[in-house]
Amino acid sequence: MSPADAFSPNPRPYRVVQWATGTLGRCVITGVLDRPDMELAGAWAHDPAKAGADAGTLAGRGPVGVAATGEVQEILDLDADCVVYAPTPALDRYAELDLVCSLLASGKNVICTNGYVYPQAHGPQFANELEQACKRGGASVHGSGISNGFMADVMPLVLSRLSGRITHVYARECFDFTRHPSWQMVHHTIGFGKGEDAYLRALRPNRTAMRGLFAESLHLVAAGLGADLDEIDMDVEHRLARTDLATAAGPIPRGTVAAVRWTFSGIAAGRPVITVEVVHKADAARMPDEWGRPGYSLRVEGHPSLTLAGDETWVSDPISAAAAHVLNSVPVVCAAPPGIRTHLDLPMICGRMRV
Repeated sequence: MSPADAFSPNPRPYRVVQWATGTLGRCVITGVLDRPDMELAGAWAHDPAKAGADAGTLAGRGPVGVAATGEVQEILDLDADCVVYAPTPALDRYAELDLVCSLLASGKNVICTNGYVYPQAHGPQFANELEQACKRGGASVHGSGISNGFMADVMPLVLSRLSGRITHVYARECFDFTRHPSWQMVHHTIGFGKGEDAYLRALRPNRTAMRGLFAESLHLVAAGLGADLDEIDMDVEHRLARTDLATAAGPIPRGTVAAVRWTFSGIAAGRPVITVEVVHKADAARMPDEWGRPGYSLRVEGHPSLTLAGDETWVSDPISAAAAHVLNSVPVVCAAPPGIRTHLDLPMICGRMRV
């Protein structure tokens, strides 16, 4: 299937369900409402207080006649083409596997924003359960996003097209969370604003979650380059705020965690062959010396070697970018054969120009 085929006119709009109505989920809802080729079929809300509320209202729009629900079965019973699965990243990937499989078995394609870019990284049993659920429902599962699902894996593969005899791939992302509005993401998931002891106590489950996410990206790149990884090495460092910081998600007091660097290395033949470095900063302008400026850089070492680098202007709104990537994937994933569909299996996913 060519990219043009993926955008050929559909007999009717794609019916999309948004799973979870946090910051990203609300952006996906508005994106669906703005696209003539899609309609909102349903929304699942984690917060019981949101159950029954109109999904359009939750997203900052007027009522659209679609009520959010907290009941899984109501989502399973919907007539829909695709579920955009965007909950808080799971600490244990296996803990949510039954739910994702249930969505697939109900006949709905599933596009995930936190993982599933390469489920094979979690072993044959994990991948087999997904494949069997896809077969039962005639559906596909795909991982998308802006970090996992694009910057850490798709972009290295794209750049590698210009090089041969590749020996090492390095990707770095540095995010400034000053304007990120989600308290859940900034304070709970990342851990900004925690005292050092509290942060270290929470680090063990977070290490498991982050390893699960980025192991997929490393294995996806390795598979695309025809390499087999022996293991994944991981390191994490943190820095404390030297002064009180103000962010859109709330204050980060002096002496609490305000910057974190994760480094993931795919090892083959005893040496790192793929490295992904992820830096999170609560306020990059007030912490300029911690691991560089916000932005993205990529290096493919080979013949020839290639370097791509950008600063904080590389994407003006990461949340909107993640939502756009997901929605641009819907026609391609819905048209794909049932099964696990990584970026190696799908035709190029493109946005749509408005003229």
